[in-house]
Amino acid sequence: MSTLVAQERKDLSNSSLKKMRSEGEIPAVVYGRKVNTKSISIKTSDLNRVIKEVGRNGIISLNLDGNSKNVILRDYQSKALTGDVLHVDFLQVDEHTEIDTKVSVILKGTSVGEKAGGVTKQFLHELNITAKANNLPDSIEIDITDFEIGHTVRVSDLKEKYSNFTINHEDEEAIVSVDYVKQVEEEETTEVEA
Repeated sequence: MSTLVAQERKDLSNSSLKKMRSEGEIPAVVYGRKVNTKSISIKTSDLNRVIKEVGRNGIISLNLDGNSKNVILRDYQSKALTGDVLHVDFLQVDEHTEIDTKVSVILKGTSVGEKAGGVTKQFLHELNITAKANNLPDSIEIDITDFEIGHTVRVSDLKEKYSNFTINHEDEEAIVSVDYVKQVEEEETTEVEA
């Protein structure tokens, strides 16, 4: 488990926030059940390192004034143009805490169907899940290499494989499919060119 060192923030003024950000720190809060919300600051470089190590949904050991708490990165705000993180929310958890969150769906490989002239369509890029803190996946990968034209993966297909957390979608929702490229579109394009 990666450790992130934090300092408690007493000065909550706007001028203090600007100074903190200019010094490479990010304002943040820690909250949770039966926990008083605390305003803290963390180093930007430390946060980036920890996210690379544990991922977006990983458990982080937050060291605050010599006390360690297990937290997850619950939310963050960033600048639209630069992507610089402006503020972070940490949720204090234990291994039994159930969390509602979103995880990315990542497709791996190039399908057999695409190589035969089909097209891969991804309908869901994120899934809403409920999981205990220690079962949170950073992402869900679907290997599409062997998918032929006509192959579809639905939520129910993933529920069998990922039984250690709940996927909060209808079983019949399609996540990805390999489809035919419409011949009609190709014919129309040829007619226009002629």
